Amino acid sequence: MNKLKFLALSSIALLFSCSNSDDSQPTQNEPNLVIRLKFDKNQVRLNNLGQPAEIGEGNAAQTPIVNYMSAHYIELAPNLYTLLGDGEVIYKGEETTAGGAQAIDFNKAILGQDGEVFLSIPLSQVSAGNYDWVRVSVSYQNGTIKFLNSGNELTGTMASFIGYNNYISSFDINGQTVEVNANKLQGYWAFETLGYVIDGQAPEGAVTVPNPLFESSPIPQGSCVLTGEFENGLTITGNETEDITINLSFSINNSFEWNEVNVDGKFEPSAGETLTDMGLRGLIPSVTY
Repeated sequence: MNKLKFLALSSIALLFSCSNSDDSQPTQNEPNLVIRLKFDKNQVRLNNLGQPAEIGEGNAAQTPIVNYMSAHYIELAPNLYTLLGDGEVIYKGEETTAGGAQAIDFNKAILGQDGEVFLSIPLSQVSAGNYDWVRVSVSYQNGTIKFLNSGNELTGTMASFIGYNNYISSFDINGQTVEVNANKLQGYWAFETLGYVIDGQAPEGAVTVPNPLFESSPIPQGSCVLTGEFENGLTITGNETEDITINLSFSINNSFEWNEVNVDGKFEPSAGETLTDMGLRGLIPSVTY
């Protein structure tokens, strides 16, 4: 391993963080509820309480390129008092006890990219009603970031497992296969650069999870459930003849944040700069009828 590769990997060890997309086609002769993903670099940046947030004092941030995301759970909520689990659950990913405790089965998870359809289900499987909110439990992120090492600006790929508990047999990160065959709690991460991979475990509570309903409908710690409000609500009558599409727009606006040592706006782990947050910074859903 040359010196540059060794230094890059050694520096990144200071980091911590918070299948292809579903290619199923809409059911023939029946309208579907379609879930589509969007990653927006210009969308408002929120904190855990769902309020606009600036970059923390003494910190810097960058907007990553999000390559893939996975969600384990999607729920429609009629109003702001609907508790998590009491709404209309339209999707829940597979789980397993292969690693011991109950965990998300990562190797059966749907991975979605920007602009892609993540899920499509018959509208007949969704209860008719009016819904004001949507809740999405994000379980995995894969993104590309820039960092500085010995004066050289490099790029690397970060894989963050942010579901409550994740059983991983193996996973791919930028063409490199990582064997795990175990459960990993929220905050397990891997980083690839120059063809080499390191991994680690983030401390609890290291990922921002915006929830504007924190007072009326809190979420369990470690669940990574983002909450977003439909601007004009979502109405399902049960008599639809055409698809309804929910566009889930996630804010990636300066979502990769670190503590600065050298105040230059560049992430430099070799200088002792450490990651403070890599959570998605908000969810805005919209509806297309």
